Amino acid sequence: MNARVGPSRKGDMTSATLDVEALRTLVSEAQQGSRPAADQLIRSHEGWVRSVIYGVAGRPDHIDDVAQQVWAQVWKRLGSLKDPARLRSWLYSIARNAAIDAGQARNRRRAVGLDEMADAFGDERTRTPARAAVGNELHATLLRAVQALPALYREPFVLRHLEDWSYAQIGELLGLPVETVETRLVRARRLLREMLKGKVEA
Repeated sequence: MNARVGPSRKGDMTSATLDVEALRTLVSEAQQGSRPAADQLIRSHEGWVRSVIYGVAGRPDHIDDVAQQVWAQVWKRLGSLKDPARLRSWLYSIARNAAIDAGQARNRRRAVGLDEMADAFGDERTRTPARAAVGNELHATLLRAVQALPALYREPFVLRHLEDWSYAQIGELLGLPVETVETRLVRARRLLREMLKGKVEA
């Protein structure tokens, strides 16, 4: 199973002026049934969409199934997207709703194995011999703590620390002021410190 939350390109949201026409063309071609255009849209957005799914559901074992549902909905509804510039927020809404639905349909508290979690994150740093020797237990502890965060805090935390998005990028996607994003991230880190007290060296 290839359940990886791939990193998104840092420049995804920083060159909107230059990219808007290219995006408009790409969306238009995909709406007209172009498979290459559709594939390019997936490649460009799949990483952060998968992170949104994890951030909302908190379940790595949900990511593959929910992502498939998301893209199925995208192609079914793509023709209704009138403004390609809104593609990111439109995708976010679909991914978030699909993750919520999946979480309601399944037991969100079921234990998830370490290997499955690590694969879902696609953190290749844990695959090196040196890190595997000393870091896997710490990595598992951290991942479980992130999983236990309330979705309100987990969602921006995942985008910030797994996708390396800026506060402004997160705020744009979630429809929040930068100050609110910062507050939620501070709270997320505080909760993590409380959960990890005595388990991880400060």
